[in-house]
Amino acid sequence: MIWQIADLLRGPYRPPQYERVMLPLVVLRRFDCVLADTKDQVLAEYSRRRGGKLEDDALDRILNRAAGHRFHNRSPLDFQKLKGDPDNIHSHLTSYINGFSANVRRIFEYFEFGNEIERMHDADILYLVVKEFCDVDLHPDKVPNEQMGLVFENLIRRFNELANETAGDHFTPREVIHLMVDLLFIGDDNLLTKEGYAVRMLDPACGTGGMLAEAQAYMRRHNTAAKLYVYGQDYNKRAFATAASDMLMKQVDHNGGGENVRFGDSFTDDKFEDQTFDYFIANPPFGVDWKKQKKEIVQRHEKAPEDSPWSAGLPRVNDGSLLFLQHMISKFEDVDTEAQKYGSRAAIVFSGSPLFTGGAGGGESNIRKWIIERDMLEAIVALPEQMFYNTGIGTYIWIVTNNKPAERKAKIQLVDARDIWLPMRRSQGDKRRKIGAGKAPEGDARPDEPDQIAEIVRLYGGYTQNAKSKIFDNADFGYTRVTVERPLRLCYRMTVEDKARFLDAAPHLLDDIQAIDKALGREPELDWNTVWGSIDKLLKKRESRWRAPEVKLFRNVFTKKDAEAERVKAGKGFEADPDLRDFENIPLKKDIDAYLAHEVLPHVPDAWMDRSKDKVGYEINFNRHFYQFTPPRKLTEIDADLKKAEDEILRLLQEVTE
Repeated sequence: MIWQIADLLRGPYRPPQYERVMLPLVVLRRFDCVLADTKDQVLAEYSRRRGGKLEDDALDRILNRAAGHRFHNRSPLDFQKLKGDPDNIHSHLTSYINGFSANVRRIFEYFEFGNEIERMHDADILYLVVKEFCDVDLHPDKVPNEQMGLVFENLIRRFNELANETAGDHFTPREVIHLMVDLLFIGDDNLLTKEGYAVRMLDPACGTGGMLAEAQAYMRRHNTAAKLYVYGQDYNKRAFATAASDMLMKQVDHNGGGENVRFGDSFTDDKFEDQTFDYFIANPPFGVDWKKQKKEIVQRHEKAPEDSPWSAGLPRVNDGSLLFLQHMISKFEDVDTEAQKYGSRAAIVFSGSPLFTGGAGGGESNIRKWIIERDMLEAIVALPEQMFYNTGIGTYIWIVTNNKPAERKAKIQLVDARDIWLPMRRSQGDKRRKIGAGKAPEGDARPDEPDQIAEIVRLYGGYTQNAKSKIFDNADFGYTRVTVERPLRLCYRMTVEDKARFLDAAPHLLDDIQAIDKALGREPELDWNTVWGSIDKLLKKRESRWRAPEVKLFRNVFTKKDAEAERVKAGKGFEADPDLRDFENIPLKKDIDAYLAHEVLPHVPDAWMDRSKDKVGYEINFNRHFYQFTPPRKLTEIDADLKKAEDEILRLLQEVTE
């Protein structure tokens, strides 16, 4: 019904612009339905209090109590009454919105809905759209909170497909969130069993708030006596406004909810600065650059102390995914069991890029190094492809914590869930697969499915080695990038052409060059060390002193590299040839000298390592660890198939020609 109403906007609005009207109107209608049961009590209380001493926040609190929610509307209007005066509906609708408590008015300011009211009024479609919305019953008795969240997500996905934008910037498939929440809470016995136990969760890229909503739903299913206070931040105005309104209507715990979903850029306008949280969850946008925030982020990196994740390094500017993980780790709670501080856990969705992008010494590798060497990376779960609405690429859930269980200390678990999926009956954008969520809850219209989420959680929680779960030491993912040098070999020869080229650049050395030419002749010499020794003696005898640039020019002009020539000496060793320089990534667990002896010197006996240039890097190559060799088919089998195909073709041709 809602989607059909959007068609009324055609003409004054282009399809990519429908979102500007439809999202705020859906939110407004939901508020209208939620408040309908206590509307009379609020109006009576407002009539009694109007003109009294209570104003602003104090009056809002009184009327909120009358409404039974953390918001209210004191206007005598509602959607049904708005239909009563078609000629003045634009002013009445504005008055109705202004009748809300301040927290709801702020949400509609971010929707920038006032402009759309005037635009629809001028196009003479405002009354028609509002009239149609009156028939959409969004009362919680008809549309439960979880279903309302799905309504928001479905609309946003459709609108963004029309606008050719990335729905993944706003929300994540519910089954993925369900899995992430299960992995986050799997070991927290206090949260799942204790009464009155309270924790805080942050999503620094919360979009429409789907992840925080699913976390709240998880707590309602498992331990209603515990408290999970959720907080979020997003820089997309409409997504933020949707999240803030959804949280406000869901009546989540008073330390959470709409007031704690805030608007702003998490990197340059952190609304939770200097705060710590017990849990973190996020699906940051993939491959989005951070050029606009570069100045502030670089300054933070340069000033960060060594124990801050910001000190580790920065990813390349065209993909800021890892910045969100650094941001979350910077807000981790310390571990102090006496003070009942149990550290923090984070679940974050990444593409494959953060696993291996960037070589040793690069920003991404240094971030991985900082996390792994501090024993914070607990596990990575590979998800099936085609799981997300805006991309078909493979994705991975990272579980990061500063308080691993004892059996997981200095270990990293990789879980391969890429083959655990069900086909969608109908694709949604790029999403053609889903992870089965098991038996549908009572009242949920979806069919029962295999509980593949539980299967993945069991793989993770079982913590054993098998085809889909592998356990490694932290050091297994580290390597030393060693510079392998080979000697420079030069052949000297003076020719007329080279002589002229040299003198064009250094004509004042004519007499010296003539003397060198006469003394050494024009034949090629394969030992530059001997050649330069002779030239140096000659110049000293002539009392001629060449500056370093002149010596360099002479060698550049009169020598060429020659594999048969002698090695050029430098100090106690030999000068390296930059063109032959190579690099070896040697696993941390391997002895570097032994590696050189067994893997390098048999092929290039004159090589050596410049250990002053060593760099330690970390990468996680998922495919390498789960690769299973499939032997090629036998030629006889292939020939038999080809013969069968040829026979079939001949048979069909005979049928045509007969």
